Amino acid sequence: MEREVESVSVTEIGKRATVACPFCATLNRVDLARIADRPRCGNCGRPILLDRPIPVTDATIDGVIAGTDVPVVMDCYADWCGPCKIMAPVLDDLARDRQGDVLVTKLDTDRNQATARRFDIRAIPTLLVFRNGQEVGRHAGAIPRQQLDALLGSSINRP
Repeated sequence: MEREVESVSVTEIGKRATVACPFCATLNRVDLARIADRPRCGNCGRPILLDRPIPVTDATIDGVIAGTDVPVVMDCYADWCGPCKIMAPVLDDLARDRQGDVLVTKLDTDRNQATARRFDIRAIPTLLVFRNGQEVGRHAGAIPRQQLDALLGSSINRP
């Protein structure tokens, strides 16, 4: 039985996130201003790493994108996809450089077909940008970091 293990909730005051531990699924409150302190799971003690893309699933995606003021970038990929492998280091860099300001997630479309259908993913990689629980940007295909930054900027700066 799969549990919902990923939830993000951020407030402007205090800028905190609730993120599930990828190892034990325990929900943890993370102060985004103190990411450099390398927060650890309160249950298993393993690190909660926001400096890299966080895996999401059919069961967890709604908890991640709903009710957050921090933009969420979702990389829809497949393990066998060459262009997806090209995007991986670009997204790793984005997660590291923008941790606390942007949450970078990844969705394996082969293992999470319901979410891929729901968001009408017809090509991979597809990058989706969410703000306040709503999709505000989309791009199909591999892109360089500069173009990803432009997509993110234009998506989150929309009225």
